Amino acid sequence: MTVAEAGRRGGQTTKSRYGPQFYQRIGKQGGQATRERHGPGFYEAIGRRGGERVKRERGRSFYERIGRKGGQRVRELVQEGRRSRAA
Repeated sequence: MTVAEAGRRGGQTTKSRYGPQFYQRIGKQGGQATRERHGPGFYEAIGRRGGERVKRERGRSFYERIGRKGGQRVRELVQEGRRSRAA
């Protein structure tokens, strides 16, 4: 058994024993501890660094493309809402 397989089995056992809410709870606790340790600006700083890296690696066209996809999806949702109200 590889380390990855052992980790996966352990995670599955923990999930079946404690349920998915267990992971939500410990994730929230970890986020709160990180905020207390590093301050509220920490998440802003890492988000900015991540955004700059994406911009550097993928370029402006990436943001244009995902912006168009998001706008198209909003248009589709608006049209679906109008159709459902008209029906």
